[in-house]
Amino acid sequence: MKPEQSIDTLIEARWIIPIEPGGLCLEHHSLAVKAGRIVALLPTEDARGRFVARQHLCLSQHVLLPGMVNLHTHAAMALLRGYADDIGLMDWLNLHIWPAENRHVSPAFVRDGTQLACAEMLRGGITCFNDMYFYPEAAAEAAIRLGMRAALGMLVIEFPSAYAADADDYLAKGLAARDALRDQPLISFCMAPHAPYTVTDKTFERIATLADQLDLPIHIHLHETRAEIADSIRLYGIRPLERLQRLGLLGPGLIAVHAVHLEPEEIALLALHGSSVAHCPTSNLKLASGIAPVAHLQERGVRVGLGSDGAASNNRLDLFREMHLAALLAKVTRGDATVLDSHAALRMATLEGAAALGLEHSIGSLVAGKQADLCAIRLDDTSLQPCFNPASHLVYAAGREHVSHVWVAGVERVHEGQLVGIDTAELLDIVKSWHNRIGI
Repeated sequence: MKPEQSIDTLIEARWIIPIEPGGLCLEHHSLAVKAGRIVALLPTEDARGRFVARQHLCLSQHVLLPGMVNLHTHAAMALLRGYADDIGLMDWLNLHIWPAENRHVSPAFVRDGTQLACAEMLRGGITCFNDMYFYPEAAAEAAIRLGMRAALGMLVIEFPSAYAADADDYLAKGLAARDALRDQPLISFCMAPHAPYTVTDKTFERIATLADQLDLPIHIHLHETRAEIADSIRLYGIRPLERLQRLGLLGPGLIAVHAVHLEPEEIALLALHGSSVAHCPTSNLKLASGIAPVAHLQERGVRVGLGSDGAASNNRLDLFREMHLAALLAKVTRGDATVLDSHAALRMATLEGAAALGLEHSIGSLVAGKQADLCAIRLDDTSLQPCFNPASHLVYAAGREHVSHVWVAGVERVHEGQLVGIDTAELLDIVKSWHNRIGI
């Protein structure tokens, strides 16, 4: 008989969906965690005889799965939630969002808005987010305070802002932030050129070189609207994706956000280069951008993760809703109810997002050796009864309000639905102050 092994946490759950192997839902299994990493996933009876845990949780009515990965957001824009609704994308940007940002964005705005976003995401089972915004050091401060994993974008645009004067200044400040935060275990970085219509060829070429040298993903809005594509053809004689290909940006590190309007040959091109798509169904619908061809992308082998976009264009940072919409939209656009089943949607919300960020060896599935980024969802609510298929329930019936526990690197960040170590009343006072400043 093997001697008992000392660990930090043993979590017993009614169901565990490990994501890897795919399509699996384990009953009455346990997850062992030590020093922030997963030690083992095994039947509960075996776990009780093998481990001595400092903390032992029995989640008898819950499903345990990896923490979700929000593959695209602008976290600080939580302070602009509902600021300019029911408006087309370019008017929304030019007439409302960019003017408001010019007036209000500062390190304090980004820190406070990102704290609000992190609080919302953690309570919804999201443990990692891929951000694109100004002042990444301030976003990092907020993420670290709330104990959340963040991939921070080194934003690049050509026009000046309170943050930077020009593209060179954006790059210099982004690289300086990366250097300053390189020892933070929960923080990583992406190159983040905003979009083809806000970045020049010269800047794109420099970004491609830096991404290759530093082994960083490239996070960019791409093929979001028909107008974006028409403008590219008018200005450059080619569609945006082809332009990026010619400039050397396509590759396994490219994360194409939205990717709504793609021709078959463009889907094949993304597949050929091993690029990823951040699918943001709610934002795409709300801004009338269109419906991304997710089923076609996946059939060609393109990795597709899920993003919420910012709270100013969604208006929730909620991957349960994104999973639900993604599955339904894929089915109706293909006329096939078997497309994008519940396990595929869960994989999009977890491992696919992690892989797009180059983090699949650390997070995204419940495999021994990976970081213990986890979320537990309680399924004993009357609205969720009866439960024949927990994976199906997570996509089609449950919501973020059913998330009970969340861990990041083995540290509990949500307990029984409440944030751990955060003064919610203080956060609400901060948000109220910004609301009064920003006005409507």
